[in-house]
Amino acid sequence: MLTKAEEQLMKHLWEQEPCFMKDLLQSLPEPRPAKSTVATLLKRMIEKELVGYRTYGNSREYFSRVSKQAYFGHQLKGMISDFFGGAPTDLASLFVEETELNEAQLAELRRIIDRKLSGDDL
Repeated sequence: MLTKAEEQLMKHLWEQEPCFMKDLLQSLPEPRPAKSTVATLLKRMIEKELVGYRTYGNSREYFSRVSKQAYFGHQLKGMISDFFGGAPTDLASLFVEETELNEAQLAELRRIIDRKLSGDDL
C-alpha cells in the first residue's frame, strides 16, 4: 500500500493529525526532506485515498483516511498470507519464540488470548 517513505510520513501524520504542511515538516527528523518531496508524497497518498485534506485559503490541513490500526492490520494479514501460508498461528509461534518476551509480556499475551476465547471485546 505505502512505500517506505510514505509510511514514515504517515506515522508522523498519525501523531500530528490534523496538521498543516509546516507542522508535518517540523515533526520530521533531521535532515528534513524538501517541502516539495513531502508534497509529492502527500499527493501520492491522497491519490491512494489514504490521506485527505481541508483547504483554508492557500493552506491545506491534512488528515489520515485510514487508522494506524486498520493500516497495520491489513499489512499483517498480507504478511500472514504471503509468508505463513495464511496460518496466523505460525506467525504467533515465530513471534513468541524470536522476540525474547519477558514473563510479564507473555502473561499479557495470555490474557489477550483468554479474553478473545471467552468472547470479551479487547
